[in-house]
Amino acid sequence: MKYIDEYRNPELVRELLEQIRRTVSRPWVIMEICGGQTHSILKNGIDQMLPKEIELVHGPGCPVCVTPLELIDQAIAIAKKENVIFTSFGDMLRVPGSHSDLFQARSEGADVRMVYSPLEALNLARQHPDKEVVFFAVGFETTAPGNAMAVFQAHKEGLKNFSELVSHVLVPPAMEALLQSPQNRVNAYLAAGHVCAVMGWWEYEPIAEKYKVPIVPTGFEPVDILKGILAAVRQLEKGEHFVENQYGRAVTRDGNKAAQEIVNRVFEVIDRKWRGIGTIPKSGLKLRKEFRDYDAALKFSVGDLQTEEPAICISGLILQGLKKPNECPAFGKQCTPRTPLGATMVSSEGACAAYYRYHRFKTE
Repeated sequence: MKYIDEYRNPELVRELLEQIRRTVSRPWVIMEICGGQTHSILKNGIDQMLPKEIELVHGPGCPVCVTPLELIDQAIAIAKKENVIFTSFGDMLRVPGSHSDLFQARSEGADVRMVYSPLEALNLARQHPDKEVVFFAVGFETTAPGNAMAVFQAHKEGLKNFSELVSHVLVPPAMEALLQSPQNRVNAYLAAGHVCAVMGWWEYEPIAEKYKVPIVPTGFEPVDILKGILAAVRQLEKGEHFVENQYGRAVTRDGNKAAQEIVNRVFEVIDRKWRGIGTIPKSGLKLRKEFRDYDAALKFSVGDLQTEEPAICISGLILQGLKKPNECPAFGKQCTPRTPLGATMVSSEGACAAYYRYHRFKTE
C-alpha cells in the first residue's frame, strides 16, 4: 500500500495544486481520454480543486460506452441462439441495446456468462465441444492483446466452436477526429496510461505536432493526474506542444512489443463506428482473413441489424467533450444506473455513471 499511497499523498496534492495555480494565467480546456481517469477525478474532487482557468472535459475513453448500438443488438441476437454460450466482461451485460440488454437475455433463458478473461472463454470451448462459445471482444488497445491471443490459440488448437464478436477501437484516431471537429474545444490531452503501457507514446508524437497540442500520458491516482495537468499547463503557457510522459513507472515510448505483435498478427485496422460519435477512419480492428472462422458476426449472420439511439440521450456530445453529463435533460431522471438510456450511465468507466455516483447533479 505504501507504493500506492505515495500517489494519494495529500501534501503532494496540495503542492501540485499550488504549482498549477502559479503557472496558469488564462483559460485552458484539457481532456482526459480515459474513463478510469474521469472516475478518479470526480471521486477525489480534483476538478473542484483546480483553479477556475482550467476546465477538464471527458473524452471517448470508455470502450464500453463507444461500442455501437448495433454491436449490442448483435450480441443479444447471438446469445439467444440455441447451443450458444455467450461470454463477456461484466460491464457489458447491462449496456442497453435497442430494446433490451444481455442481462435480460439471460433472464429469458440465454446462456450468458461473465468471464474475467478471453482465455476463460476459450477454456469453456474446450470443456463444451458441443456448444458454440462466443466472447464479446470489446476494448481499446489495452484488451486487444489478450483477445488476439485467444483467437490465435483457438486457431492453433483447431477449436472450431470458439469465436469473438469484435468491437475493438483505437485511441489515436479518435483523438485526431476530435481535434479536426469544427466544435473542438480541446487544448491538451491527458492520454490513457494503460493504453500507452501497451502501445507506447510514439503514435501520439505526430498528433501533437500536427495539431499543436500537448499530450501527456498519465496514470490514475490523484498525484498522477495532477502531475499530468501541470505538465500540460506548463506546455500550454509556453506555447509548446509535445508528448511528455508522466507515467514513467508503467509507460515507455515503444510500449510492449510482444503485445503489439500478437495484435498485428491476428487483427487488421478498419474504419469503425463509435457509439454517439459516428464512423472514424482507421479507428478499429477486425480479424484478419485467415482468422475469419472465429468472427462471430460472420458465423451467426447478424451483421445487418439496424438501430436507433434514444433521442433524448446526449452521450455522443459527452463523449466528445462538448457537454457534461449533468447538462443532459434525462440525467438522474429518465436515465439512472438502474434505468440507463446510454452506455455512459451503466459502464464502470462511463462519465454519466461517475457524475451520478459522486452526486454531481448541478451544473457548475
